[in-house]
Amino acid sequence: MAYPYRHDREVRVMSEAFGDPAARTLEGWKARGGYQGIARALEIGRAATVDEVKASGLRGRGGAGFPTGVKWSFMPREQNPGRPHYLLCNADESEPGTFKDREIIRWTPHQLVEGCLIGAYAIGAAHCYIYLRGEFFEATGVLAQALEEAYAAGLAGPDVLGSGVQIDLTLHVGAGAYICGEETGLMNSLEGRRGEPRIKPPFPAAAGAFGMPTTINNVETLAAVPGILRHGGEWYRQWGTEKSPGTKLFCVSGHVSRPGNYELPLGFPMMDLIEDVCGGIPGGKALKAVIPGGSSVPIMSADECESCELCYEGVAAAGSMLGCASVIVMDETADIVKQVRRMADFYAHESCGQCTPCREGTAWASRILRRIEEGRGKPDDLDTLLQISDQMTGTTICVLSDSLAAPIVSAIEKFRDEFLALIRRGERVGAA
Repeated sequence: MAYPYRHDREVRVMSEAFGDPAARTLEGWKARGGYQGIARALEIGRAATVDEVKASGLRGRGGAGFPTGVKWSFMPREQNPGRPHYLLCNADESEPGTFKDREIIRWTPHQLVEGCLIGAYAIGAAHCYIYLRGEFFEATGVLAQALEEAYAAGLAGPDVLGSGVQIDLTLHVGAGAYICGEETGLMNSLEGRRGEPRIKPPFPAAAGAFGMPTTINNVETLAAVPGILRHGGEWYRQWGTEKSPGTKLFCVSGHVSRPGNYELPLGFPMMDLIEDVCGGIPGGKALKAVIPGGSSVPIMSADECESCELCYEGVAAAGSMLGCASVIVMDETADIVKQVRRMADFYAHESCGQCTPCREGTAWASRILRRIEEGRGKPDDLDTLLQISDQMTGTTICVLSDSLAAPIVSAIEKFRDEFLALIRRGERVGAA
């Protein structure tokens, strides 16, 4: 079947087989070069595998963008049977606007399985847990089938490719909580405890899942690894920028003619993505705003998008964050107040309630935004929202409350007139 989201400016490193059911099978994946990466990793050794990923410059694709090889190198080098190492694959894709990881799992599950095997081998882990979002019914079934095939072929289990190396992989399905996408909340959930983030330190590399040294990587991060091991780190650097090498899956939604997943080199111009790859804004309407990295990053105005390059440093220079590259496009008809209120409702609902600034701040912000939207706002509401946002930033165990503060502050700074218009309209109605 033809994959609906294609454009000739794409660089399809991870997504070439999207839409091809044959790529879901073990034989189909091996025919595309599958499992050559883990074979090379076993040949060159753990340290050299880490060095190859370091050389590629691969940065974590879950949002933070931390260098993957460096993260792997934080794990203790010694192998102590009493302190096993764990690799956790974060497949709890829940960020509003994000829909890339599920496509990797749906179409190329063996790509993820191989990435998990390489990552586990590199950090000395004999067990990898893949934590899947509870709503991923189809993807879970596809991945479970791929795991069965990998075990039957001796690619996973007690003797990977006859090397004597043991790597087991376990699927763990969550219950649909956004907070379990935070790495330490994920670990608590995996252990059967309440999904709440942990205070750091200790960091996962010292004491993670089950109190043991642990590395957590995103699905897209691990899916990029087999190609790097197969072809080399310098091969991967032929795309992207010096600080943001490689390709990235961009999830584009909102007011564009062709929304979807597109794999592009990092550093790709934002306006080319919107106007060329995604076919522009329907009806000839003007661009109003873009959220470049999922709902938890600052909103960008149309002017800020004009010269923005979609890489970690490029989006940061434009005043936002690339995050997980979930590009939400809004045209001139978009109601910014309504969109930010919807984000506030989401984060208030998904807060685990552990930290007071998050538990109280997200709910308070949601109520104020709804009041403004309904024409019942007060002149000092904007100052109150900014004050709440300041108190929610950097004051909690995880960054859920920061994730709401960023769109609130940026919306008020860049679209203040829209908030004021609703407040003034409500004042006039009240006076009448």
